[in-house]
Order: sequence, then C-alpha cells, then structure tokens
Amino acid sequence: MKSFVLIAALALACPAVAETYGKYETPQYSVLEQDGSFEIRQYEPALMAEVTVRSSQSGALRQGFQILAGYIFGGNTSAANVAMTSPVAQAPAENIAMTSPVTQTGGDGLWTVQFMMPSQYTMDTLPEPKNDAIRFVMSHPGRQVAVRFSGWAGSGRLVAKEAELRAYAAREGLNITGPAQYLIYDDPLTLPWQRRNEVALPIE
Repeated sequence: MKSFVLIAALALACPAVAETYGKYETPQYSVLEQDGSFEIRQYEPALMAEVTVRSSQSGALRQGFQILAGYIFGGNTSAANVAMTSPVAQAPAENIAMTSPVTQTGGDGLWTVQFMMPSQYTMDTLPEPKNDAIRFVMSHPGRQVAVRFSGWAGSGRLVAKEAELRAYAAREGLNITGPAQYLIYDDPLTLPWQRRNEVALPIE
C-alpha cells in the first residue's frame, strides 16, 4: 500500500474530473492511485435519483432502470425531460455485513438502483416525480476503490469481480466501509468489447 503522502500528492496533481462518457455526464472524481484495472478514487458529492425494488440482481437492475427512465423521460409533474447520465448504479439495499460479498445471483433481494441527476439541478429545481417510489439523495463525498472491466456484466461476472476487488482491498490494507456498487455505463446494444463496467467499494 503506498503511503498517505503519495496519495495526497496524487490527489493534488489530479483534480476532480468533470467527466463525460460518450455524450453523458458522469460523477466527478479524481484518481488517487491506479494499479492495472484497479483505481482508488476520491468522489465529489452528487445528486442522485434512486428507487428500491425486490427482485434478482438482473431483474432489479431492469426494473429500477425502467422506473427511473420513466421519470427522466417526462414522467414528472412538469412533463420535463431530464438529460440521461451514466453510469446506472446498483447496490444491495438490505443490511448486509460490509465485508461480505454479494453471493446470491438468482434469488430475489432488495436492490437500490440510482441515476445521477445532471449537475445543473438542485433538490429544489428537479421536477417532482409522479412515481412516489423515486427518492432524491445526495451522495457522500469520499474514497472508493474500483475495478473496471469490459464485456457483459451478468450477475455471475459482477459477483466474481466484486470478489477480486475485495481481495485487492485486503492485500492493500484498505478498510471497506459499505456494500459494493455495480456501475453499468453502456446501453444493451453496445458491443461487449466496447462496454465499460465497474464494481466499486467505499473505503476509509
């Protein structure tokens, strides 16, 4: 594990990225360390729309996406279109141990699916959703360790990548502080080798 001094120096050298992915706005973060496909990042706060559904991992992602997409494509009291962002984020909503990986790929569970809201909006200026299941929250600033990969992000692959990420965090002495997030950047029509997927864990 590199020293805190090196991490701090890298943080100063790498300002927060006002990123886009293709034509989509993405969360702002700076890269503190990179090791192959693994990165330690410092994230800025972001305004998120989220919904919690009970289903399998893949079923919850699909249902949550449909609900949130309905909101940004005019399913709100202003009938306004809100720009799409990337990635779609998914995390288990049930109270599980922070150090425990998600091992269930087929059975139903509670999952929270999130879209970042475009940075032009605040809590006060976002259109009100027609669907009462949609909530707005501010994400907390902080560090995350992430692993990036291409191809299809099926349930089994996500679980395997989460296990790889947890093993990396353990080797590097990183203290995990919450459940994993699955980050899906591309639509289903994107070719497998062009896809960007990530698993991320919050750390101290």
